Amino acid sequence: MSASCIVLVLLPLISAQSFHRGRCPTPAVQPNFNLQEYMGKWYEIEKLPAYFAKGKCIQANYSLKKDGTVQVLNSQVSKGKKTVVEGTAKILDSHEPGKLGVRFTSFTPYSPYWVLTTDYTNVSVVYSCMDVLRVFHMDFAWILSRSPSLPDETVNRTKELLMSEGINVSNMKPTKQDCHEGNENDGDHDRSDENEG
Repeated sequence: MSASCIVLVLLPLISAQSFHRGRCPTPAVQPNFNLQEYMGKWYEIEKLPAYFAKGKCIQANYSLKKDGTVQVLNSQVSKGKKTVVEGTAKILDSHEPGKLGVRFTSFTPYSPYWVLTTDYTNVSVVYSCMDVLRVFHMDFAWILSRSPSLPDETVNRTKELLMSEGINVSNMKPTKQDCHEGNENDGDHDRSDENEG
């Protein structure tokens, strides 16, 4: 299949993503990353567009399993309905534990989940990127917090970090976190073991 044909096939995804010419950047990750301390709930504060996460009140909840992998529960509210997707994450290289992989079905390969920086108790910056035919790349970036909001100066500082690693943040958008946890009026619940995207 030619490169132009593949681009046409991927066009619906590309239109909802951040894509750039050339190969993925290779940013530095958190040194001495501690997986155990990273577990728990993280709120999405801002992100690059992601076709599988267009709702609000987006959260990720991580828990360590006995086999050393991580149970991933991603939730969002969209059109009045709360959905939860379950996946698995794991450290792919013990020499660089900040470079994890995540997948939401057993039939797909692990996608990069690189923790660029985190203090474990307040903020985390995560990056993921996929090369397409070495012609262009699609990337994802998330600013996460242990609470539903972050000070503007913290958000700006995380964006500066991303930019210093050659990552374009001009398309980053804030995520609304205006749901009340435990309030059923925020949407009906639906759970799936497959990623929405």
